[in-house]
Amino acid sequence: MRITGLICGVVLSLALLGNTAHATTYPIRDRVLTANKLYSAGELQASRCTERKVKPNDVALAKSYLTKVFNCLNTSWGAYFKRAGLPFSPAAIGFITKKKRFCGEAWGGAAGKYCPAERRFVILLDKDLLADPSDLFLFGLAAHEYGHHLQNITGIDRAYEEHPYSGKNELNEQSRRGELQAECLAGVFIGSVWDSLDRTEEDWEYMLDVQRESGDEHTKVRDHGKGRNIAAWLNRGFEAVSPAACNTWAASSAKVS
Repeated sequence: MRITGLICGVVLSLALLGNTAHATTYPIRDRVLTANKLYSAGELQASRCTERKVKPNDVALAKSYLTKVFNCLNTSWGAYFKRAGLPFSPAAIGFITKKKRFCGEAWGGAAGKYCPAERRFVILLDKDLLADPSDLFLFGLAAHEYGHHLQNITGIDRAYEEHPYSGKNELNEQSRRGELQAECLAGVFIGSVWDSLDRTEEDWEYMLDVQRESGDEHTKVRDHGKGRNIAAWLNRGFEAVSPAACNTWAASSAKVS
């Protein structure tokens, strides 16, 4: 069984992502992945999602902060799905302060995990995550895990799970396509609410820098993507504010490496 719904900690020029129709080493031919209706309804409508107060090592404030973001995600994406003519089910959210099994698996090193069977994601509010929660990482973490929920309810997750692969390298590339798509969808949401956030361009650049440092290029398991590609797909979604920009399944292998 494949492991899905993980996030690693969390600007390349958009020219790097410009033409995503080049041939790939392991081309994806399933139209549920490459031509999903998720990509069809234009931009995610601009909305407000102001951030609540959060302080270092304060679990209660972190829960309040993330719950507010989570409610914004349900509302915003629910409206998009209605416009796209897609059935929508809201996600659920939970919090833990210590690692434990979730969705039938050991927790591992993730800050958040999504369980397709439960349509719920859980955030690990430990001392590492809450040491300095004032940047955009918590916001982006919730948006990324919600991206996995969107993949689940549109059939993308199931199509990925059932897609054939030959060998570990191809399997890892497919995993990276899924993770980078969730990251791009996070960028779409953040871009749609950006004007309501009390944030600066420097805040966004710092977020991209964090993502550039979060890649798996120095790890044994290459299933999330290089830091530069994580940042590039996040920024691509942010700039486009449209899921159409997040079709990682049709991108070349280099762009999902």
